[in-house]
Amino acid sequence: MWTAILLLFAITVLYAGYNLLVKVSTLHVPAAATSTVLATICLQVAALAASCIFALWLLARGGHALKLSPAAYGWAAGAGLCIGVAEIAYFYLFRGVGGAGPVAANVAVPVIVTGAVVLTMLLSYLALKESLSAMQVAGTGVVIIGIAMIFLDGFSART
Repeated sequence: MWTAILLLFAITVLYAGYNLLVKVSTLHVPAAATSTVLATICLQVAALAASCIFALWLLARGGHALKLSPAAYGWAAGAGLCIGVAEIAYFYLFRGVGGAGPVAANVAVPVIVTGAVVLTMLLSYLALKESLSAMQVAGTGVVIIGIAMIFLDGFSART
């Protein structure tokens, strides 16, 4: 159980780093740049490098079968497309798009991450037939209220 808790903590810290580093990256984009897509490509190349290093480490340790089913590859590719498009949008959101200024990380990240949590819970219940307890539903309601408060306060401060 402690291994799972430590892994959850590490993933949370790494996702926080990811979110904040995307924002910091946009602060260093030259004013003359018309797109942040190269930052997205850099991010994805670095992620691919991390995955390749981990795969090589697993192979060096031995005893690992790295072959997946075609369905696993297909669903993973779909997930990759989702995160790739989300990353492109993230860079634009943090830099500003359509004449609007950049969105603050302390508004965008909580709204996006907790919004994703709510959607994931709902879709995992509907599509994957996973169970939801009354406590999870109540917690989701609290999260929705929190998202609304962060979103409304963050955007009212901009006007």
